Amino acid sequence: MPHGPDFTKAPPELAARFSATVSGLPGAQVRQMFGYPAGFVNGNLFTGIFASSWFVRLPDDDRDELAAAGGTAFSPMPGRPMREYLVMPDGLASDPEAVEAWVRRALEYGSRLPPKAKR
Repeated sequence: MPHGPDFTKAPPELAARFSATVSGLPGAQVRQMFGYPAGFVNGNLFTGIFASSWFVRLPDDDRDELAAAGGTAFSPMPGRPMREYLVMPDGLASDPEAVEAWVRRALEYGSRLPPKAKR
């Protein structure tokens, strides 16, 4: 019997949009997390893809704004949402200008967090 979440492959167009958006941001690094592309700044995860969803890490006010626009909790394991992370609604995540604005907010927030020590 399998354990953990069901890891389905990200749609190629979503992965390509993600890489194009994040790789051009100052200080951002694209690495893999959960087998999907993810954006890190100073060692902190600030955005990523999980299956067909694009999530961002935001401070309280920005999370409230994104939630009001249809953002939902990011729960890679059912019933265990990751604090500070929301999934962007599909309509927003498919709009290049809107998604870049949210990703930049996430990058700014991630940049203000204490750097993660390298392992």
